[in-house]
Amino acid sequence: MTGSILVYSMGEVIGDGLIKLPFVAGLRAAFPEAKISWCAAKGSTVYAGPLRAVVEGLIDEVITDGPTGASALDWLPWVKPFGGRTFDLVIDTQENLRRSAVAKRAGRRFVSAAGRGVDWPEAVVDRLAVLLAEAAPGATLQPLKLTDPRALETANALLPFGEVYVGFAPGAGGAEKRWPLANYIALAKLQETKRRKPVFFFGPDEAEDAATARAAMPNALFPESAQTDIKGPLLVIALASRLAAAVANDAGPGHMLAAGGAPLLSLQKDRRKAVKFRPAAQRLEVLVAEDYRGAMEALPVDSAAQALERLLA
Repeated sequence: MTGSILVYSMGEVIGDGLIKLPFVAGLRAAFPEAKISWCAAKGSTVYAGPLRAVVEGLIDEVITDGPTGASALDWLPWVKPFGGRTFDLVIDTQENLRRSAVAKRAGRRFVSAAGRGVDWPEAVVDRLAVLLAEAAPGATLQPLKLTDPRALETANALLPFGEVYVGFAPGAGGAEKRWPLANYIALAKLQETKRRKPVFFFGPDEAEDAATARAAMPNALFPESAQTDIKGPLLVIALASRLAAAVANDAGPGHMLAAGGAPLLSLQKDRRKAVKFRPAAQRLEVLVAEDYRGAMEALPVDSAAQALERLLA
């Protein structure tokens, strides 16, 4: 029986934390009764901050203090990593061999990303899937099943049953990663002609784009502007479970929608990043601007519409 699990990482900023969420969900599904501890060896992870509510019930403990392998001296034999604790299973997600040796000392059973050969997948989600399957044969990455009943109730209230909802997340951290807002609006209007309800997602710094979309699409939904106690990633992930499909740039909202279980059309700038940081959606279509020999503006609306139809079929 596996009663205690340590997942060993160097830490997570928001992008890392989002892309790993289907791994967290898959791990909990494979070990429903285990105590799962998450070590952010460099001392910081969004699982103890912005995503804490998202992983509630999935991760039982976050470890950021004490000897954790981040220090060059933690490998010394008299140092007791993790306070001398041992775990039935340690899953080492990082790839540094010295740090891996430290983590291994804490595990009765040990699975590691370190020292892998040329067959090691390029995509982060595929690497996590390999580690999960080795830890629990047959286990797979999973959409998040949120444990907060308020989040699920809010999602059902904002997107009631009876409509076919298609999500659109036009934002991204850099302008060069954004498909033009006018294209998102054109694609959303096409969904209205097919009796589907567009649902737009905008971050707090995207008020101007949100206003433009509202003016162009008065019948679309903008659930993040609703006055609810549930906000941020928790709300987006909860709403994702109500979507028939979604469209997003290479940015955080796309990973949130994928983690929540929405079939996803991911619009990417270049092929390398499209492969390495592929969202962990169970059903995924990807369009890459580089394949059209241009910037994001080169991605045609009709190609996006066709890919979206494949997801909705």
